Amino acid sequence: MTHALEFIGMIAHRRSSEIHPATEVFDPAYITRFALAHEQAGFDRVLIAWHSAHPDALLVASHAAATAKRIGFMIAHRPGFIAPTLAARQFATFDQLTGGRAAIHVITGGSPKEQRADGDFLDHDQRYARSDEYVELLKRVWTSEKPFDHHGPLYRFEGAFSEIKPAQKPHIPIFFGGSSDAAIEVAGRHADTYAFWGETLDQARETIGRVRASAARAGRDPSALRFSLSFRPVLAATEAAAWERARGILARINELRGTDLGIVNRKPESIGSQRLLEAAAGGAVRDKRLWTEVAAAVGAGANTTALVGTPEQVAESLAEYHAIGVTTFLIRGFDPLEDAEEFGRSLLPATRAAVAGLAKAA
Repeated sequence: MTHALEFIGMIAHRRSSEIHPATEVFDPAYITRFALAHEQAGFDRVLIAWHSAHPDALLVASHAAATAKRIGFMIAHRPGFIAPTLAARQFATFDQLTGGRAAIHVITGGSPKEQRADGDFLDHDQRYARSDEYVELLKRVWTSEKPFDHHGPLYRFEGAFSEIKPAQKPHIPIFFGGSSDAAIEVAGRHADTYAFWGETLDQARETIGRVRASAARAGRDPSALRFSLSFRPVLAATEAAAWERARGILARINELRGTDLGIVNRKPESIGSQRLLEAAAGGAVRDKRLWTEVAAAVGAGANTTALVGTPEQVAESLAEYHAIGVTTFLIRGFDPLEDAEEFGRSLLPATRAAVAGLAKAA
């Protein structure tokens, strides 16, 4: 099955990144400006992340959608904090209000400490079992034409039903992340797009193979799945200038953190984070230009691997990932808004051209 190339950016409720400490709690005007910058740059969607201390992602998306009229929204959502029947109605309402621009990014859990901040004390595998049941219920509420009863391991409903259905059929697209065996099994059953962080080409091939095998075990067509890979491109007019910029980013991160460069000693629980640290342990630069030093410096707690070079060089690397099955690139910069604008000017068109060139050569 052939999938269209897709680009996803990321917006936030204030200006901040690893090199830009937040100076305020909430900036509605920045949300609007940030969303419009991505829309004008030609992105297909933007991610709104979830954190236990941050503003509500769905409401942030609603604010952005009031001004940005074309771009789609990939809204992070953690199962377990509201009932799946209510979440289904909320997302269906947003999808109708925006003319079919919703996608849900199911995040089964952050760190145990962060989960506990919202009252969740389940362990890792229990969280994924909950996500499995939760996402199944979301899809059932979105598609059921009559009330239904459900008596499951974690949820029980009688007469569950939603009058409002998503504008998108059969349901709102489901993005799903997680690199553990439990996560891969749930993704194989439910994901429309499997989302993972920027691994090496060999790691990415392995991950794609695992998810496709899981989908096959679930009786689904593995070729129907999309795969989204996240990177932090660092661009400049020349390769030397791009690496100089990268070194400046790393120096700024270490200055703010007050720590020396090096892989964090504490092993993260997240398997995705562990995989980024494994890539970092193999060298500061993997493949042609996958830069791992930021991931090593911050403990790989998020998508922190970068591709460094000119727009054309980074586009060539992205095209190599596309050739092994990646259909979607989630890209965000260390200078968030300014980099989004630059990606629209240079990286997005260069990547489309590089992908088309590889396809023609094949």
